[in-house]
This record gives sequence, structure tokens and C-alpha cells, in this order.
Amino acid sequence: MKAVILMFDSLNRHLLPPYADTFVDAPNFARLAHRAATFDSFYAGSLPCMPARRELHTGRHNFLHRSWGPLEPFDDSMPQLLRDAGVHTHLASDHPHYWEDGGATYHTRYSTWEFFRGQEGDPWKGVVPDDGAGASWRDAMVRQDRVNRGYMPTEADHSQTRTVDAGLHFLDVNAHADRWLLQIELFDPHEPFFTHQPYKDLYPRDYDGPAFDWPGYHKVTEPEEQVEHARREYAALVSMCDRSLGRVLDAMDAHGLWDDTLLIVNTDHGFLLGEHGWWAKSVQPWFNELVHLPMFLWDPRTGGRDERRGDLARTIDIAPTVLRYFGLEPTADMQGRDLALPAGREATALFGIHGGHVNVTDGRYVYMRACDDPGNGPLDEYTLMPTHMRSRFAPDELKDWEPAEPFGFTKGLRTMRVPSAGGWLNPWRHGTLLFDLREDPHQSAPLHDDEVELRMARLLVEAMRGSEAPAAQFARLGLPAVGPVTRAHLHVRAHAERAAAMAEPLPRAERLRAHALLTAPLNEVTATARGRDAVERIAPDLLRTERVALPPGLSLYDLAASGAMTAERLRELDAALAE
Repeated sequence: MKAVILMFDSLNRHLLPPYADTFVDAPNFARLAHRAATFDSFYAGSLPCMPARRELHTGRHNFLHRSWGPLEPFDDSMPQLLRDAGVHTHLASDHPHYWEDGGATYHTRYSTWEFFRGQEGDPWKGVVPDDGAGASWRDAMVRQDRVNRGYMPTEADHSQTRTVDAGLHFLDVNAHADRWLLQIELFDPHEPFFTHQPYKDLYPRDYDGPAFDWPGYHKVTEPEEQVEHARREYAALVSMCDRSLGRVLDAMDAHGLWDDTLLIVNTDHGFLLGEHGWWAKSVQPWFNELVHLPMFLWDPRTGGRDERRGDLARTIDIAPTVLRYFGLEPTADMQGRDLALPAGREATALFGIHGGHVNVTDGRYVYMRACDDPGNGPLDEYTLMPTHMRSRFAPDELKDWEPAEPFGFTKGLRTMRVPSAGGWLNPWRHGTLLFDLREDPHQSAPLHDDEVELRMARLLVEAMRGSEAPAAQFARLGLPAVGPVTRAHLHVRAHAERAAAMAEPLPRAERLRAHALLTAPLNEVTATARGRDAVERIAPDLLRTERVALPPGLSLYDLAASGAMTAERLRELDAALAE
């Protein structure tokens, strides 16, 4: 028994040939669809990157209890369970988050692992900047990325290529051995969309704007030709990923692995390329482009080949599927199911990010529940591993922690309960949303239907209770931790006006009369009497609650682009500052 997992990051389902009539050149994904089962209703769960990988290991949701962080001491880990049962597990990856504070316990669960440097702002090659310190966090990452690219001058040097090379080497060495799992995990097509010229040449276009292959996490404010350029840069990277997939399929053919080797090709989430007026992920609602995922499975137990599967499936189902394939039983704490088995009639998918909307779908309707209060509280972290993505929890964050009672999945352990502010992910601005995917597959018109909302709210509460969501999460969302969900708990109609206001596109910055002030650092604007008066009158929350966490140099226009205020409020500030 053998298994191969080929995992991508930020791979968009709606741009792949098996799922859509697309401009993206990806023949190997079409080839894969003929060799495997293609899932038409596969959903993410805990988001984004490392929370999704925690689900891959543990087979259970974690975003209701914890933000981005390592595996916890009480977590079951599918690769370790296999390793402990005598199955050799190997990870080959260029995903930099595994080697940061918030991912440091994942790769060590495998029997062996190897890592290839250089993706995103990975602090890889040391080149001292000429201009010294003082750059913003993002500017420093962009600079480091430019340095890294200089050490990958050819496709053969690209970290994606080197990662696949390593995976194929494992297959060459071990194809005739038994009881192993190989996980080839590629950071691509995650931003930045770095490829070499042959892939860019697949998407020719006259474009003379700025270099733009790394959109920020905000509303689209760029001209359409620049947006289209970024889409083509993303497409070029998907085509490179497609070539890597083809190399793995070729190796499966060459070594005759199809008879006894499970193959999973998956991703953690998608990436918005201007859909819904947004770039990227996390800072907006989790639209289907982000959570309705591509998923391909070849399972020798069932022999599903060149078929479409419509049953609702989720990231938490991967660990039980792999364990069962090797003859091991999923642990009692795993919530997922073996994908060799059919889904239940009332299957649902729960998904979200810690501190954001809590969402549920039944495959037709999607319900996005926002918080009840602008403060997005109460919200807590439950952890024994207090680290963020790239840092430890600060002393100020830990000063008020308290021991929590054990959850059913913490193996009798009491965790730290650490109060959390939720940061930029406050879903109150976007409101509670309901969509009918059959009638509105692009989620362009929120549905206002009390009967459907009531049913979906009940499904959401049932899923949250099944995940042992903390009582504070129910309070944050205005839902009952115990007892029935009633019409008094409905939110969609009450939030509709706020949701519509936040969804409105921003005017282009250069078209605003007070352009210079609106794009200047906020602290400079509020240093003047007129500027401070305008912000105090029109957007006082920016001074009282948001400002403490503002990066240096952030402007009023940046805040609007990030969703901290509506287009209407931005226009009001423009009028006041232009007087």
C-alpha cells in the first residue's frame, strides 16, 4: 500500500479545465481527471494555510478555537499515526510557513522531510539593503523576494521545480517498496506569481504598466489592464504547476503505481483575482472562489476513474481516508469520513477563519454568519502553543490568560484561554450573508429569505456544537450555545444595508478631489486641525479602535481598500478634506 499527496496552495478551481471553460493552459489537470475521480463539491474548512494543514493532519476543524498556529500537544497527526504504524512518510515542500514559528511542529511528524527555500519573502539569501532598516513589513518581504528570485535564474532553479525533483527522486528510490506515503507540497500558485518567461509567453498581452504579480489583501483599486495582467501572471504560474503535475503523473505511469497507490491532488484554498471586487483572501467574506476547491482522488479500493463525484466532501476527510487506506482506524477526535464511503444525506461543510465569519453550506446554500457587535467579541484563543505565524505571543497578549476547562479533543488537558482582538478580520463590516448557489452561482446577489436562513442557522449551530465551539463563539455570533435557534436569531435582513455598503467598489484614488490627503499617512492627516476634525466627525472609530494596530504609513484610502470603511464614508471624507 502506497500513497501520494500532491498539494498546491491557492489553486483556483474555477480556472482549471476539468471544472470550467478556461483560458488557463493546464492539460495535465484534464489528464488527471481521466485517471481519477473529480470532486464537484469539495470545501475547505479552517483557513488559511496552516489552519488548513492542521485539518489535513487532524481530520477536525480548529478555527473556532485557534488562529494560525502549530500542531498542539493533544492533536492527532495523520502522518505521525502512519509513521508509528510502520508506514514511512516523507514530505518534500517549498512551503515557507512550515519553518516559521506558527508551523514549526508539522514537518517533524513525518519520518523524513526536505525543504526548498526561496518562496515569497522567505528569509533565505542574505543581502544587506543599501537603504538600511525602516522598511514596512510588506516592503521588506517584497525586497527579500527580489533577492530570492535572483538565485533562481532558470526554471530548473525554481523552488517548485526542485521540490518536484525531490518527490520524483523519492519515487525512483522507493517505487518498489511498500507502505509509504509521499507528500509533495508546493507553495505555488500562491502569490507572488513568479514564473520564467516560457510560461508568461503562454499568455501574450500588450501591457506597459507597473510590474504586478503580487496583489495585496484589499479591494481592487487598480485599473482593469493591471488587474488583467495579474490574472495572466497567475495563469502562467498555474501552467507551471500543471507541468509539475504532469511530471508526477508520468512517474506514476513509469513505475506502474496506479494499481496499489492512492493519489490525492488538492489545495488549501483559492485566491481572488478581482472577483467580488477583491484581491486575495482572509480580509473579505469567504466566497466560493476561495473555499469551493478542486480535489482529485484515485483510490484503488473503489476504482473511481474518469468520474465526477457530487457528494459534499471536505479537507477534514483527507486524514481518515488516508488512514483507512493503510488499514488504520481514524481516531475518535477526527470529524471527517473516509472518502471511499458515501456522504450522509444531511452532509454539511463548516468553514471559516478565527475571528471572521463562521460559515456553513449544504452544497446549495451558503450561510455566512457575522458577529453581533462591531467589537467582534468575545473572542479567545485556546492553545498550549502560543505562537502566531512569524512570532511568539507577546507578553502583553499573555498577561490575562486563564486556564480553560478541557475540551473533548484535548486529551484531558486544560489549555490557555487567551483573549483575542480579532484584528483586521472583523466580519461585522460585511454583515451576515446568505447565497443560493443554484440560482446565483457567482454569489452576486445575497438572498433575503427568512425560512432558508433559519434552516441554515440551525445547520450552523449544529455544526458548531459538533465541533465543541466555545460558548464565546456563540455569544460573538448572537447564536444560542444551548436551546433552539429561532427567528429572533436571524441577521440577514438586519445586516443587508451594511453588507451592500461594504460591497460597493471604491472610486479610483486619483479621481478624488482630496487625493493627496487621502493617500497620505493617516498620522500626517490627523496632525492638522482640519484633518483630525474630518476624521473625528466622519470616521471616529479609526482613531479610537483601529489606530493602535495601524502599520506606519497607512492612509485613509488604504483603510477603505482593506474594508475598514465603506466607499460612502470615503467620499464623505473626500468632500470634507477638499473644502
